[in-house]
Amino acid sequence: MFTGIITALGEVRDASPLGDGRDMRLTLGAPREFLAAHGGTAVGASIACSGCCLTVTGVGEDFFTVDVSAESIGRTAPGIWAPGVRINLERSLRVGDELGGHIVSGHVDGVGRVVAVRRDHGSAGALVEFRCA
Repeated sequence: MFTGIITALGEVRDASPLGDGRDMRLTLGAPREFLAAHGGTAVGASIACSGCCLTVTGVGEDFFTVDVSAESIGRTAPGIWAPGVRINLERSLRVGDELGGHIVSGHVDGVGRVVAVRRDHGSAGALVEFRCA
């Protein structure tokens, strides 16, 4: 489970096909502080990568690896797992953590398409309208 509050930015460093080529192994660059938080990042940890819950399969000093199934690839935004793409990172919740955002699972059910972006009465943000594919 996650709060949806992004705590770091990472970057896809490498995307290598696995098996028959439909699944991928990703190497994701991450700030050292992010990987060291909460006692460090262990193999098996869940990390939300641009909202998608992925399981850590390896850890280095400034990167971690994950294996992404064809199902997950098909249910995330096209091109998100390409080398050079910046991604949002969030560690999973631990018992006792502040729930400062929303409770989200990180399990992606589909891909939507942005159909409009408009200013919201001069606020710094914008309203985004999207439709599910």
